[in-house]
Amino acid sequence: MAGTGKAGTGGAGTGEAAPRRRGRPSRKAATEGPGARTRILEAARTEFAERGYDKTSIRGIAKAAGVDAALVHHYFGTKDGVFAAAVEVTFEPALVLPAVLGGPPEGMGERLAAFFLSVWEDPATRTPLLAVLRSAVTHEAAADVLRDFVLRRLLERIAAELDVPDPTLRAELAASHMLGIVMLRYVLRAEPLASADPAEIVAMVAPTLQRYLGER
Repeated sequence: MAGTGKAGTGGAGTGEAAPRRRGRPSRKAATEGPGARTRILEAARTEFAERGYDKTSIRGIAKAAGVDAALVHHYFGTKDGVFAAAVEVTFEPALVLPAVLGGPPEGMGERLAAFFLSVWEDPATRTPLLAVLRSAVTHEAAADVLRDFVLRRLLERIAAELDVPDPTLRAELAASHMLGIVMLRYVLRAEPLASADPAEIVAMVAPTLQRYLGER
């Protein structure tokens, strides 16, 4: 008689799967599905851009992404972890390194200048980059995260490919040169640099970058 109870009506006793309910997906599917991490990162970049590092919170990021704050902690741990992941997505070292290191060594300075400016000239990438830069300038914790990423993930890997004395120092000097241009052109908007043609900037800057990266 035990086998004739109501348990068999739900499909478990017959071996048939219960019919899927139509309509909106479950809250768990909506907030923990494969797109949740992407939404969190997008929300984080927006929050950091609009509020700055100091005023951005895990709770605020979670609310903007439509997820529970615990899920943000699950994926990224702390606010520093979210910021580091946002930096990673923004800078995309998988694109930067081949663009700079690919090709003949004598053209590395020109490739670095051209790629760097192309990223900053695109409004879609310039906005999150400015958010990251402003956060790093105004908050020490954000600066630590950005410094660690730039040194460890970008400059050290570029330096490893340089056949010059003091390669890490050379790579940092090249980076400082380009960041100075960023500050004047895109943050302070100093003229005439702010309105100069990108190709003209590349032509003028490339020889100096090449001296840093390629001359012994």
